[in-house]
Amino acid sequence: MLPPRMLRVSLLALAIATPLGVMAQDAQPPKPVYQPIATTAVRVANLQLLLRNDTQTLAGLSPLADPTFDFVPGKREPERQGDGYNHVGDINLRLRTPGGEWRDYASAHRRKAITLLPTNATTLAAADITASLGDGLPLRVERRWLNVGGSPVLRFTLVNTSPTPVEIGVLGMPMVFDNIIDDRTLEQAHAEASFVDPYIGRDAGYLQVTRLSGKGPALLVLPEGHSPLEAYVPLPQDRAAPRGTTFTEKSPRSQTSEGFYDWTIASKGYADKEWSKAGPQWNAPTSITLAPGERRDVGVRFVQSPDIRGIETTLAAQHRPVAVGIPGYVVPTDLTAALFLKYGSKVARIESFPAGALIATPTAAAKGWARYDVQARGWGPARLSITYADGMVQTISYDITKPLDQVMADIGHFTTTKQWYDDKTDPFHRAPAILSYDKEAGKILTQEPRVWISGMSDEGGAGSWVAAMMKQLDNPDAAEVAKLEALVDETVVGTLQIASGDHAGAVKKSIFYYDPKEHPGYYDPTENWRNWTSWSHKDADDLGRAYNYPHVAIGHWVLYRLARNHPGLVTRHDWRWYLDHAYTTVTAMMRDAPYYTQFGLMEGDVFVDILKDLKREGMTAEATNMEALMKGRADHWKTLQYPFGSEMAWDSTGQPEVYAWMRYFGYQPQADTTREAILGYDPTIPSWGYNGNARRYWDFLYGGKYPRIERQIHHYGSALNAVPLFDAYRANPADTHLLRVAYGGMMGGITNIDRDGFGSAAFHSWPDRMGWDPYTGDYGMGFFGHAYAAATYLVEDPTFGWLAYGGNLTKAADSVSVVPKDGARARLFVAPAGTWITLEAGKIATARYTPKTGTITLTLDPATAATPAARLFVETTTKGGRAYTTDAGTDTRGGRTIPLSAGQTTVTLTPH
Repeated sequence: MLPPRMLRVSLLALAIATPLGVMAQDAQPPKPVYQPIATTAVRVANLQLLLRNDTQTLAGLSPLADPTFDFVPGKREPERQGDGYNHVGDINLRLRTPGGEWRDYASAHRRKAITLLPTNATTLAAADITASLGDGLPLRVERRWLNVGGSPVLRFTLVNTSPTPVEIGVLGMPMVFDNIIDDRTLEQAHAEASFVDPYIGRDAGYLQVTRLSGKGPALLVLPEGHSPLEAYVPLPQDRAAPRGTTFTEKSPRSQTSEGFYDWTIASKGYADKEWSKAGPQWNAPTSITLAPGERRDVGVRFVQSPDIRGIETTLAAQHRPVAVGIPGYVVPTDLTAALFLKYGSKVARIESFPAGALIATPTAAAKGWARYDVQARGWGPARLSITYADGMVQTISYDITKPLDQVMADIGHFTTTKQWYDDKTDPFHRAPAILSYDKEAGKILTQEPRVWISGMSDEGGAGSWVAAMMKQLDNPDAAEVAKLEALVDETVVGTLQIASGDHAGAVKKSIFYYDPKEHPGYYDPTENWRNWTSWSHKDADDLGRAYNYPHVAIGHWVLYRLARNHPGLVTRHDWRWYLDHAYTTVTAMMRDAPYYTQFGLMEGDVFVDILKDLKREGMTAEATNMEALMKGRADHWKTLQYPFGSEMAWDSTGQPEVYAWMRYFGYQPQADTTREAILGYDPTIPSWGYNGNARRYWDFLYGGKYPRIERQIHHYGSALNAVPLFDAYRANPADTHLLRVAYGGMMGGITNIDRDGFGSAAFHSWPDRMGWDPYTGDYGMGFFGHAYAAATYLVEDPTFGWLAYGGNLTKAADSVSVVPKDGARARLFVAPAGTWITLEAGKIATARYTPKTGTITLTLDPATAATPAARLFVETTTKGGRAYTTDAGTDTRGGRTIPLSAGQTTVTLTPH
């Protein structure tokens, strides 16, 4: 493997061909004209397959309900017809005989003619494909397309034709679905393309293939026979793969194409070689040994689900094990989680890896579902392995964290100490600051060729100080707040942000830049400063990138909230100064960075809160102006079929702000479209990594230490996209799918924080690494989403009964109570009442709900020096929901100010 510096240089030169803001579908040279491919159509139940006549690989897979849609890249079949292009129906093998070396065989590598085999009523096509796998293969490989019980099935039969045992260390089936956004508009991509999400759960594993629009039907790929999804392995692009690699793919992997993966049944051969230095895999790698003459059938089944929300029902109907974790699969050690299992065979045993990390205790069943209470111990990834009586093995991946109040304290401390930069001699005037950090090297990144990473701006550079700010929103610490005041007063205003004049409030792209004439001898000569990423002084000073403005607005807004609600905590300026600066940042964005405001901006939700706060504070002129500016954006989005474009060809970061303004201005159809598109790339899956993991696969290029196109686990999109889904759930508590995805993303957004409080940009999901990136990068945007959305949800589920997302629940004869364990303890949604309770100061110790009367009783923490009173807001979010009155406090700016005492304070909310 290349050393980190050389890896960064080589991959950036390869993958970052154009600067941020240049669309990937800009003018390209004319494409060659290809000969069409002859195919045969086959219908099985509600799906139509197109099989190539020459290779019998899959060239089309469409739902009969929408025959113009294709789950596989059939329209690109002519250009993908040659050697090196994988298809569903290909196979990859790594084999060895006793005492021999591993040898690789791939049916797509260099194709040779296949030998047709007999068909019958249930065998749609069959062939001996051994010749296509290359010379010296000690196996015979037969492939059949079958109709099994009304579902199309792809089955391979492997027969050991040699006189010695053969160990199969890699057995992979390429899963090639149309995730290619190349040459497509946003509308075309949502109409034609799909994304794939894996549940890497061994025998219970599956793939879900969902349309970008979020509309049904969806496709499920299920194991056929004993074909566990042990690993999900990327097929490397041929030009980037090491010389001599056999398992490659010619289709380019880029920001507009994530690439393809293998459904990998056996992976020990990878673990012995490519993965030898990686972190723990989702499942223990295994191999298969075939004795002379022995045969093994493996394969997958294709099943249509009517829509995304129907996936689990479809799995159960297909007699697959189904798991539902509440509140998900990220479990703090002070929270008791729930796990529901549904399968036709009883649970024989449940094992934890590491031993004792997860304790699953059976409790009362719920309408055909077995229920287990799950308690976590220790820290980090863990796995439950569930063995059923029929031998089926299901694995569920969890992540264990500290109690969230400690996690919040950890990131606050790390960012304001280890990342605190106070070098007054800094030639770029960044002190005081919170700069990006390299955990692997144990140092602050004072310089990086991607200059924004060291420049406090853009996502990769602003992330850490935004995280430090957002930590204070519900968990302020006086010493940390004092440092952040200094950061804003001395470095943000006047250095990062223009302080006065015609461009007052505007934000630069980066404080750090590359200019060796201006700063001779400063720059590390071992780094590559020749890429476009090394902005000049002039480029770094550019004010036209709207994406940078929410970061600065957050800093001002958080300090406004603290100054307004925590007397004496903020000392440099009064609350009005900070709110005015937040407002000025927004208006400067519209003046100096108008181009990118046509798109939704990450963390743009904060603009809605700034506007609401302006109104509550009686700053009418400012509120009227800002609302008009934001309505102009919203009115534009209202005209679009998919109102969440981006500087990228496709993105998962603009949707939250677009949704927020659609809701604010009452444009519900556009809000609904945005919500469903989010569900198209944001799944609920029994894995801490993929549950609520909003798709993102290119930002390691811009903010990671190890840059490559790679599916990122809990990049900032996970928590940001949770925000609109929570809002949508509060408007419609019957749709618990929204809550499950949202809570998965919101909790996924704190797995990035390690035991020291360091927050990583994202987790490298490819199995050759399986670890957190050492750079903080743009993590702070994800922490914004977590801190902004952190709450406890009290739910009466029609199947599972009373549940608490984010708290510990107890039931009495006439009431249910919850002890919040979320990272804020300042927000509570009581779903049966449609009531959203928020505290801008104060914390909820316990809450009790009495269903018969609708009464909600809050017990608040005692007063502290900075929090002598609670600031309570109560909102009814559902149609027909009941309004509440409180028995304590006085009306203040639309909420209630409730004095706190040395002991706990009880507040009763009564419906009327």
